[in-house]
Amino acid sequence: MNPKALLRRRSVQIVAAVAALSLLATRPAHAMHIMEGFLPWQWALFWWLVMLPFWVWGVRRIMTLLRERPETRMVLGVAGAFAFVLSSLKLPSVTGSSSHPTGTGLGAMLFGPAVMSVLGTIVLLFQALLIAHGGLTTLGANAFSMAVVGPFVAWSVWRLLRRRSLWLAVFLAAALANLSTYGVTSAQLALAYADAAGGFIGAFMKFSAIFAVTQLPLAVSEGILTVLLFNALQSNAAAEMRSLGALENVA
Repeated sequence: MNPKALLRRRSVQIVAAVAALSLLATRPAHAMHIMEGFLPWQWALFWWLVMLPFWVWGVRRIMTLLRERPETRMVLGVAGAFAFVLSSLKLPSVTGSSSHPTGTGLGAMLFGPAVMSVLGTIVLLFQALLIAHGGLTTLGANAFSMAVVGPFVAWSVWRLLRRRSLWLAVFLAAALANLSTYGVTSAQLALAYADAAGGFIGAFMKFSAIFAVTQLPLAVSEGILTVLLFNALQSNAAAEMRSLGALENVA
């Protein structure tokens, strides 16, 4: 079978498996994404303004990428689909909330955080419009945590560790991107709704505790799944990954 055709087949199989899990696990619940209307308008506007320069930077980076390396479009699509499917998976947590993977680590390692700031926002926009996961007024806040902070953490860990152990770098990049996203979301909620007694710190501890029980095993699972998909790409799209520089200076 043609290597690119085999890559498409394996990528579709992995994404389809995760999609099936999301259908089985999804229940009505408040998601880790901040829901529509939950933030005061001042904070909602603040996070939109924070995101604007990242979106401009990301769009420019994508345009340059597609112009200079058009052969990487398929891998770009796989990274976007992976983030969409994984972040659509909602598992019930405690106190009526839910946790979910993010899927942004893979794209950050391959394309850098700028590209993922746009891909992640597109994922969040579709989720808000199609499955009521997140919201439009809270899109800026959700994008900052999942499409900016998470990818920056993943990219930094990847760059730091890839010369020592490839699989460990991929695993930790994906897992820590997940955990940092939920940590920033907790901080965003704590800023908007400080605890009457404990202030920001008290509110942050309460919000983070809501997700911790399920988010930790989810981060581990996401790290393992990302390693599997990275290996599939490395076996079947090595030329595209070398073009992106993803296989340079790796153990």
